Amino acid sequence: MTFSSVPMPPGTYTISKTFDFEGGHRLPGLPSEHKCSRQHGHSYEVEVILTAPRLEEPGFVTDFGALAPFKEFLAADLDHHNLHEILPFEPTSELLAQFLAGWFIQNVEPTIPGRLVAVGVRETRRSWARFEVEGQ
Repeated sequence: MTFSSVPMPPGTYTISKTFDFEGGHRLPGLPSEHKCSRQHGHSYEVEVILTAPRLEEPGFVTDFGALAPFKEFLAADLDHHNLHEILPFEPTSELLAQFLAGWFIQNVEPTIPGRLVAVGVRETRRSWARFEVEGQ
C-alpha cells in the first residue's frame, strides 16, 4: 500500500485546547442551606473547540500558539480570584462558559483563521458545562 493512494475525504476540521485556572466562588442566589451558596473553590478546566472548513499552512485550523491571549486572560483576570466578586453574573459553569465564549470571540477570534464552536468549563472530574456558539 502506498500512502498516496489513501483518499482524503471531504469534511470539516475541529481542534480543541484545554486551559486551567484556580478560582473561588459562591452562588449567592441559592438558599443558604445549599452547599454551593457557601464559599468554595475549583481547579477549573476550560476547553475551547474551534473549527474550519479548510486548513491554513502548514496544515492547521489555528496554530495553538495563537490562543495564548486566552491563556493570558485566564491567568491575569480569573486565576485565584473570587469569581462572584469580579463577574457581573452568578458564576455558574454554564454562565462562565458563555462569558468565556464571548471574550474569546471578541478578543481572539478576529486574529485567527478558525472559528469558535464551543467552550466547556469543568469544575470537577464529574461536573462540567458546555456553551455552544450559534451562527459561527
